[in-house]
Amino acid sequence: MMTDRRRTMIDLFSGAGGMTLGFARAGFTPIAAVERVPAFARTYEANFGAHVITKSIEQAITSVREIRADLVVGGPPCQGFSNLSGNRRDDHRRVLWRYFIDVVESSRCEAFVMENVPNLLTSPEGSEIIKASTDLGFSIEAKVLKAARFGVPQNRKRTFIVGCKKGAIELLDESGEIATVRDAFRGIPLVPDARAFSRAEDPVPTSALHIARNPTETSLRRYALIPPGGNRFDLQRLAPELTPSCWIRKTSGGTDLFGRLEWDRPARCTIRTEFYKPEKGRYLHPSENRPITHWEAARLQTFPDDFLWCGTKIEIAIQIGNAVPPKLAEAVGRRVWDRLNR
Repeated sequence: MMTDRRRTMIDLFSGAGGMTLGFARAGFTPIAAVERVPAFARTYEANFGAHVITKSIEQAITSVREIRADLVVGGPPCQGFSNLSGNRRDDHRRVLWRYFIDVVESSRCEAFVMENVPNLLTSPEGSEIIKASTDLGFSIEAKVLKAARFGVPQNRKRTFIVGCKKGAIELLDESGEIATVRDAFRGIPLVPDARAFSRAEDPVPTSALHIARNPTETSLRRYALIPPGGNRFDLQRLAPELTPSCWIRKTSGGTDLFGRLEWDRPARCTIRTEFYKPEKGRYLHPSENRPITHWEAARLQTFPDDFLWCGTKIEIAIQIGNAVPPKLAEAVGRRVWDRLNR
């Protein structure tokens, strides 16, 4: 039996609101969020309303415990589990999931969705999360999803732990065509805006973030040597004199640096917070000798052009890179919506 009643949601560790946007598109109404960074919280408020609590989860928990909702979503900070930050067992951020489960219990929700890096699923904390939520009466589905299979134009892998009191919700890959970089960049000018950008005091749309950088002559020479699909190994082969010695010494681990995107496939890299630095990953434009811009990165994350952003250009980059792609969140949200309303 279907119901027309409003389904409400709480977003913890919300960031800019990629999860909220996706789940709102799936039918849920956001009524509360928690985000500790003021610029990120302003972005959330500009897009979804003034119900965001700008405090750490530890400070906000007393207030959030009073809120009832049908769904709790969120991505506890992933840095404690990420290989990029050492996957350290003593990182205090590894225990913040306990506040998430606390809100799941106090909100009396019927379902929850937790998102994180793939390492969470095989960690002791992952097992604890599943046990704690099972003890609360939730049926659990836990899986690493590949964003490209849900229409997101990048090879991004993320763990989703989904709990529901009406039975487990199967997380199947979406069918349909794979989105490419060409699809994502359609309509974006090849030449970025040369005007300086430091901080968005008032919210600005995604389409206003085609921000040009000012690379050195050496950087421009390096960019020009990278072929489509190539990376720093091509630079080392063609111009070892232009290759930093630390790259030559590094032969394993994170070596896919200074790479160029390809037009007709998804981005091979995950869009992270420093996408504007080619030395951090595969972030060179497919045809132009420059790194991708904030607008292009947001498109690869499936944010719409009218989504509003607040903060410095670095703060906005962090928000873009940390976000759950809204299109991926929407696909998961539709599965949850269907289960709750049947």
